[in-house]
Amino acid sequence: MVTAVRHLGPNWYASVMGTAIVATAGAALPVHLPGLRTICAAVWLLSLALLLTLLCARALHWRHHPDQARTHLHDPATAPFYGCLAMALPAVGGGALTVGRDWIGTTAAVALDAVLFSVGTVVGLAAAVVVPYLMAVRRKAEPQHATPVWLLPLVAPMVSAALGPLLVPYLPAGQPRETLLLACFAMFGLSLLATLVMLPLVFARIVTGGPLPLALTPTLFLVLGPLGQSTTAVGKFADVAPGVVPAPYSQGFGVLAVLYGVPVMGFALLWLGLATAHVVTARRHGMGFSMTWWAFTFPVGTCVTGAEALARHTGLVVYDGLAIALYVLLVAAWGTAALHTARGLLSGALLAGPRPAPVAPLPVTVRTTSGAVR
Repeated sequence: MVTAVRHLGPNWYASVMGTAIVATAGAALPVHLPGLRTICAAVWLLSLALLLTLLCARALHWRHHPDQARTHLHDPATAPFYGCLAMALPAVGGGALTVGRDWIGTTAAVALDAVLFSVGTVVGLAAAVVVPYLMAVRRKAEPQHATPVWLLPLVAPMVSAALGPLLVPYLPAGQPRETLLLACFAMFGLSLLATLVMLPLVFARIVTGGPLPLALTPTLFLVLGPLGQSTTAVGKFADVAPGVVPAPYSQGFGVLAVLYGVPVMGFALLWLGLATAHVVTARRHGMGFSMTWWAFTFPVGTCVTGAEALARHTGLVVYDGLAIALYVLLVAAWGTAALHTARGLLSGALLAGPRPAPVAPLPVTVRTTSGAVR
């Protein structure tokens, strides 16, 4: 077991995020299918089990392979994945309050969410500062190397912003509730502005530098994360604001949910089409499975929850239909990624170290009778 976790990177937390969003997004769908909520609760329980397993495995990784762990932290291609840990914690915590409470009870769900949300928020805020700092001073990152992976630590506070409002009704009335809501709003702004700074680098890299490497092509879907999650966040603010902040501001949150969410969701759909086109092309050129395929899950799930929020606040049936269509895509992506991940674990391929580069054969020399070498 100790040897097996040597190459277990922080990117594995993406599987927890992708599983948790299947549960939370499914529970809020505008359809009431028999047994759907029970299935979502079971999927949430699976995400909790995955989180606990990965936390233990990553602890072993840091305990027995600190050299590899430090290498991951200082690698600009790997360090941003520490944002996945920050997002996985509140994602599972939010699922506890959304559907997990059906099985573990409301009291336990609130306690679990409070712990996971708090820890995840602290880790997310730290990652949003530390990871870009290390990329700048330890390993200088070049603009031509920009990928959507760079967004991960910056999006983590947005996940906390979107899931924090779930805890607001369980706090004492007055300042505790208002403080948490406005803190989530602050994290919304922090993450949004940081994303707006980073996203042009990613877009410019794609347009001017050509397609991403095949294995990284699925990461184009990561751009959907801040778009869908921010739309979800403003919808959640509007849900809980009445009675928490004064009337003018609570009404303002309701206006923001629509005036911000509608255009951002429009851009998300545009990007979904662009990313899908790149993935189809990469697949034709031989793109095989890698853990980056989990990028097809959580970002799409945030668009599902964003569409659900817009459906609540606009009353438009078109957003109900959009949420259902995106959820079907999410479930298909999750099933595909989960199946290939299980196969890779059973075969040992996913936990194996990187293959060494092939050594070029030495040139063959021929010695003639005169002693000259050709």
